[in-house]
Amino acid sequence: MQTLVQLIYPPRCLGCGGLVETDFGLCGTCWRDTPFISGLTCDLCGTPLPGQSDRAEHCDDCLTTARPWAQGRAALLYKDGARRMVLALKHGDRQDIARPAAGWMARVTRPIQRPDMLILPVPLHLMRHLSRRYNQAALLAEALAAELGCDWCPDGLTRAQATPSLDGKGRDARFATLAGRLSVSPWRTDLLRDRPVLIVDDVMTSGATLAAAAEACHAAGAAEVCVSVLARVAKET
Repeated sequence: MQTLVQLIYPPRCLGCGGLVETDFGLCGTCWRDTPFISGLTCDLCGTPLPGQSDRAEHCDDCLTTARPWAQGRAALLYKDGARRMVLALKHGDRQDIARPAAGWMARVTRPIQRPDMLILPVPLHLMRHLSRRYNQAALLAEALAAELGCDWCPDGLTRAQATPSLDGKGRDARFATLAGRLSVSPWRTDLLRDRPVLIVDDVMTSGATLAAAAEACHAAGAAEVCVSVLARVAKET
């Protein structure tokens, strides 16, 4: 039956739609055009760093901006093929991207996984959720929880007040816009109290959204907060 299905619907590249050997894969060209993060990275945001080190290192952004989380990881750099896939997942209804993307995220996130960790996605405001029909962060969180064998809660965090688009805003404006806008759902407080939490989102730019989410988790009694994102916006070197 599986062979018949593949004859009718052959596997397609997640990036370009060309034929590939397995489902949820990338062709050779798209693989080369997708900037996977590896090697030495910032321990707080996952940005690639030069050289090697046997201790935790931090990038310039994380040295100058306080991060209310313990550790963070990113699977991809937000450019080229990675940027196209993130935008397709976020705005193009390409929900099929979430499953393989979570596999890439799991590869870099396992080293910071804690026992009994609870995974929470960054929430959308209700009206934006209704217009988009899904929350891409929740899709990633669900698939990542399956990869890591963790519990997850789709409505652990809430965004009661809509926030304007952050596109084009500078760092300070982003933090001012997000400050206090996220909170832990009152009916989920007991679920995360005294537990380590992993916050999941699709992209980290300044870290303002993740900071608001982490602060909300700390206020609700989380034991520790880490973050994991599909892609990190990083300065070109």
